[in-house]
Amino acid sequence: MSKGRFLALATAFEGGLLVLAFLLGWWLERNPLAGLRWQGRALSLGLLGTLPLLLFFGVAYRLEIPQMERIKRMLLETLGPLLSRCRWYELAYVAALAGICEEALFRGLLQPWFESLWGPWPALLLSNVLFGLAHSVTLLYTVLAMLTGIYLGWLLQVSDGNLLVPVLVHSLYDFAAFLVVVLGYRQQRAAAD
Repeated sequence: MSKGRFLALATAFEGGLLVLAFLLGWWLERNPLAGLRWQGRALSLGLLGTLPLLLFFGVAYRLEIPQMERIKRMLLETLGPLLSRCRWYELAYVAALAGICEEALFRGLLQPWFESLWGPWPALLLSNVLFGLAHSVTLLYTVLAMLTGIYLGWLLQVSDGNLLVPVLVHSLYDFAAFLVVVLGYRQQRAAAD
């Protein structure tokens, strides 16, 4: 697949999630981006909130556990060739797009709506079970995505509902993960040559 086609598909898929968020939001009479507020505290919390995920990713990526190796191999084989053709700003674009669109749906719309129905903890759990299922690649990957979503949802709660915090954390984490996949893929190819 060409880089242009990959970027177009990523834009269409993630953009489709944003359209879905707004359509559901219209139906539920909720704006999925209502909680997005540009505040210095949110920027700081977003930057700091990324560190635990990066630390976990760094440790998990180096673990030689068969299930983790399977995920790593899958990422290198499926995303490696596509991401390695992208420039850094294209990777940042895809990461930001994923952060904005996915967070609008799962933390901007679903979590607050579920909270209005059942309270904060069931909302946190249910919205992130759905987030995990949306990232269903392997069972472990689904569970890790669900736990990541719970962390992002918790950040939304402790930031007084400011969607900017999980958007930043999600985007920065994805960008760093993309860079690691690109580096790993290039090292793998160099070793094979």
